[in-house]
Amino acid sequence: MTSRLVLVSPALTAALREARFDDGCPLDAAGLRQARAAAGSLPVAEHVWSSPTVRCRETAAALGLDAVDAPELAALDAGRWRGETLAEVGAREPEALAGWLADPTAAPHGGESVRAVCERVAGWLESAGSREGRTVAVAEPEVVRAAVVTALGAPASAFWRTDVPPLTAVELSGRAGRWNVRMGHPL
Repeated sequence: MTSRLVLVSPALTAALREARFDDGCPLDAAGLRQARAAAGSLPVAEHVWSSPTVRCRETAAALGLDAVDAPELAALDAGRWRGETLAEVGAREPEALAGWLADPTAAPHGGESVRAVCERVAGWLESAGSREGRTVAVAEPEVVRAAVVTALGAPASAFWRTDVPPLTAVELSGRAGRWNVRMGHPL
């Protein structure tokens, strides 16, 4: 059985523009316009999921998707760095930030490590791969990164080498444990 999975990254928010760890902010006016303009551009799907974050829910709604929240697609828990920019964290905790970016098992912020996100997403991919038909999921950029790393069988250290622009789609096809990846195309 072949499964098809389309992962859509959320539209623009102030947090994404500012390289800020998600703080629950909504889509900005430009992001909302772009998402509404892309409505109808996704293939029909039997299963539609969304990260429970505000920006993913709003993106799904603007795209005209009736999505169900999937906790496994939640944003990386940035712990005490939540709401801060990379520049702010780097100025205050340069060694901690450098360690987090270099070591997938590190979680100096008290939240989730990159490896933990990859493992969480791998579990979700396993269940998505067992469903027949197409699945569309609006997911945080780090979740899309983790899915690509997992699908390619790459080490968690490859996580930071994958860019996920706003409002793009990455397609996975195959079955759990054996995925093909079609890299992000804009909606």
